[in-house]
Amino acid sequence: MLAIVLMMLLVPAVSAAVVLYVAYPHRGEDLPVVPQLGDAMRKGVDALPTFGDHEDVRA
Repeated sequence: MLAIVLMMLLVPAVSAAVVLYVAYPHRGEDLPVVPQLGDAMRKGVDALPTFGDHEDVRA
């Protein structure tokens, strides 16, 4: 029962973090109330390897 309650709290928290990231830091804007959270999100995403629009990528 405790696991179900924890998952029910974790899922909305993760989805809210995704929505906040897409709404603000992904577009290069700061979060209105907590800009520190946006900076932390941006640092985390910059640390991850991603595929970009590079011409030297081989198919």
